[in-house]
Amino acid sequence: MGIQRIESVTHSVDDLGACVRFFEDFGLFLVERTDEHAVFETLTGQTLHLDTDPGPHLPPPVEDGPTLREVVWGVDTREELDRLVTAVARDHRVRTTADGVHHTVDRSGFGVGLTLARPRKVTVEPRRTNTYGSVHRWNEPLEPLTRAHPLRMCHVALNIAKKGKDEAVAFYTGLLGFRPTDVVEPMGVFMRAPGDDDQHTMLLCHRPDRVSVNHIAYEVPGFDDVIEGGNYMIERGWREARRLGRHTVGSNVFRFLHAPCGGRVEYAADMDRVDDTYETRVHETTPPHHIWALRTNRDQDAPAS
Repeated sequence: MGIQRIESVTHSVDDLGACVRFFEDFGLFLVERTDEHAVFETLTGQTLHLDTDPGPHLPPPVEDGPTLREVVWGVDTREELDRLVTAVARDHRVRTTADGVHHTVDRSGFGVGLTLARPRKVTVEPRRTNTYGSVHRWNEPLEPLTRAHPLRMCHVALNIAKKGKDEAVAFYTGLLGFRPTDVVEPMGVFMRAPGDDDQHTMLLCHRPDRVSVNHIAYEVPGFDDVIEGGNYMIERGWREARRLGRHTVGSNVFRFLHAPCGGRVEYAADMDRVDDTYETRVHETTPPHHIWALRTNRDQDAPAS
């Protein structure tokens, strides 16, 4: 099949301590820490690398300040990995490091790596729900989750320059086998990796004047995890970037937070799953950002009672 998932991401950061606190609060698991770098894992074994000096094998940063430097994609078989590396190497420089990662650079300047996927199996038990005629929880009140622990990184969103956007998209679709799922003509292209069944594994978002990281989304088991995980982050002093809602494209429940490693991170749950029979949708105008978003009148002066 080819690329299955995000295997790892690397950010160059200024304040490593703040980044470590952020992702510990976010629910990832710290597996390595020095004065210069830290490594976190998701429950399915993907790694987040935070480095004050990521090293010479990565391209220059695409923007000032903390930012995403590389996304490494996990491929299902050695044969498919070799095929992809050979295809990329025809027109792009590829460097292989001792850890078995083949590094190159996409059309926008982001580092791209290819390696064998090493998914870790995890058992997911969504919270049992009750509704009239469909009861799954008897004599058992719910206990608060308090916080979230992401299962996996499910997609990455990058801001790319509008000029040259077709070539930027073709790097992923033509060379790496990504398949467009929703093409939003004024805004960007949603794509899924060939071995993934999420509605999108990547979004390339057209910007008139800049290249930058937009966000990385982390899947959690359910709606409560999105809400309680976001609440915990706010209680710990982190800043929300977008209120709770449900996206139009992808249908996932979301909550965004500003991240000290650059861009934002998203708690995501209940995304659309698609297979090869899903036909690419082309939108001449940009669909609404969300099906619904949390609204409240408590932000305004309440009328006297």
